[in-house]
Amino acid sequence: MTGAGAGDVLDPQGPPLPTPQVMSQWWRDATFLHWRVPAAVVAPLLPAGVRPDLHDGSAWVGLIAFRMVDAGLGRGRPVPWLGTFLETNVRLYSIDEQGRHGVVFRSLDAERLAVVVGANLAVGVPYRWAAMDLTPRSAGPDPAGARLSYRTRRRGSGAGGRIDVEVGALVAAPSPLEHFLTARFGLHTSVLGRTLWVPNTHGPWPLHRARPTHLEDTLLAAAGLPARLAASRPESVLFSPGVRTTFGLPQRLDRRLPQRLPQRPRQRLRVRRR
Repeated sequence: MTGAGAGDVLDPQGPPLPTPQVMSQWWRDATFLHWRVPAAVVAPLLPAGVRPDLHDGSAWVGLIAFRMVDAGLGRGRPVPWLGTFLETNVRLYSIDEQGRHGVVFRSLDAERLAVVVGANLAVGVPYRWAAMDLTPRSAGPDPAGARLSYRTRRRGSGAGGRIDVEVGALVAAPSPLEHFLTARFGLHTSVLGRTLWVPNTHGPWPLHRARPTHLEDTLLAAAGLPARLAASRPESVLFSPGVRTTFGLPQRLDRRLPQRLPQRPRQRLRVRRR
């Protein structure tokens, strides 16, 4: 079995960034919906050099809706307006030859066109411009009992959906599966045919139980995943008020030392004697 087994638990505390910090942001009011699928379903959708990360013998598909808040470059101040927006992403779980557990985004829908264009150009993540809404705008500091409704409509496409959830009690001791689905400290992405690892780090997610009260979705199918998933009940549903995360510089997955150019043999300088 590849990846985390039933008895393995990923550390929910992120490691120090291995490269200089290039971005910081808050992920707020996040709802996580997950379905179990065979590894063969997701394997063709991953970039070169990574394979499906499995838990309990299965791969997992995530539909994650949240608020991005106060995103900023480097260690500087948050970018006004552009740094705060709604996002819904479809993600898979990956592992590389170095044993790094990451995510692979199949799609990310966001409200800000400039963010969509910039992220596509910078690190090749498949952002899409969408009209989005979250009601109410936040579950507040004590989210238990809150009801939230996330809506997404991708511009120029019929893809979209609606996720309504009721937030439950705080999870005092998250299960190995719940850590597996949320303790992810980097993403694998492909740029010009080369796979990159983009590291991030954050503290443990404060997780709550959640119950879906309404689910409509065509984002999963648009991302190349079975349409039947959206018609079935997700196996795991969680909510979190959020974490602050920081990102490091991307690293090439296949980074190698540059080859040395062959050197010409040295020639002796002959001096003629007169």
